[in-house]
Amino acid sequence: MNKFVATKARPLPVIVMADTSGSMSVDGKIDALNQSIKDMITSFASESRLRAEIHVSIVTFGGEAETHLTLTPAHQIEQIENFTALGRTPLGAACTLVKDLIEDKEVIPARAYRPVIILASDGYPTDDYKNAFDALLNSERAKKAIRFALSIGNDADNALLESFGNDVEAPLFYAHNAVEIARFFRAVTMSVANHSKSQKPNEPMKLEFTNDELAEDDLDIPL
Repeated sequence: MNKFVATKARPLPVIVMADTSGSMSVDGKIDALNQSIKDMITSFASESRLRAEIHVSIVTFGGEAETHLTLTPAHQIEQIENFTALGRTPLGAACTLVKDLIEDKEVIPARAYRPVIILASDGYPTDDYKNAFDALLNSERAKKAIRFALSIGNDADNALLESFGNDVEAPLFYAHNAVEIARFFRAVTMSVANHSKSQKPNEPMKLEFTNDELAEDDLDIPL
């Protein structure tokens, strides 16, 4: 009898909360977000799955909050529909969707590595978000998750976004234009990919920027 059994890779969930409200239609923001996330998924799909298998989910909030992509192994994602920038900014409803996802142990089993949650927004919430936002952040799994926040443009609720991010040194990153949206997501892609191959994928993770990207400090300058 063969005593050597191949160890199945553990899921590493990456959940993107993407603002797709009407204000994202200007200055190329929604186009940059669409392309950045597609590039991220393509990169994740090519990663080794020996230790960790990267899974991706996208929750959008523009007009309504909805699950744009259910949590799926990146290498199984063939294509995703483009986001359409439309309507108001129902962040609270998006928080409820993400909380339900992150607490569903059939979708994210106990053996999964700690999730990575990315919140990107260019405006203020337009629904009664506070209870849902607090409920998400106070849920057991979200407390343990690695959380990054991206402020897009000049009109985002930076105080709220900063309270979402839990990197002590850089709780909030800023993208002043479409190019910087792409640079942020490239840093996320590289950091998660490296994290998935590390000896300890459950350890805290920081965003890594290469020399040809904006330095972390450049993305972290208050407007």
